[in-house]
Formats: sequence, structure tokens, C-alpha cells
Amino acid sequence: MTDFWARLEEAFGPAYARSMAADHSFAGLGDRTIDKAIADGVETATIWRAVVAAYPDRVPSRLR
Repeated sequence: MTDFWARLEEAFGPAYARSMAADHSFAGLGDRTIDKAIADGVETATIWRAVVAAYPDRVPSRLR
């Protein structure tokens, strides 16, 4: 979980990462937010892949 949040914050900045987690629904997560997917028990690796798929230009290759 710590690694997931560190990657998200590095890619999007701390404030935007938390906002995105709460407010943005991802198709790759069944139209759930990151927070909802975590609450539903989805593995963070699966969530991270959905973030990378949605924002391929925003996530540096070293964080993929």
C-alpha cells in the first residue's frame, strides 16, 4: 500500500493524487474510484495498472 501511494503521489503530486483517488472513476476498475477499489479489496497492483492505462503519458516509465 505504501509503495502504491508513493508512486501515485510521485506521478501526480500529493494533493492531486489524493483528489484523484477520491473523485476519479476508472474504467479499468469497473468505474470505481481508487478509494472504492481499495475498500472493495482490489489489489493495489491491479489499481496501479488501471491508473497507468488511463494516464500513460503522465506516469513515468520507471514507475510502471
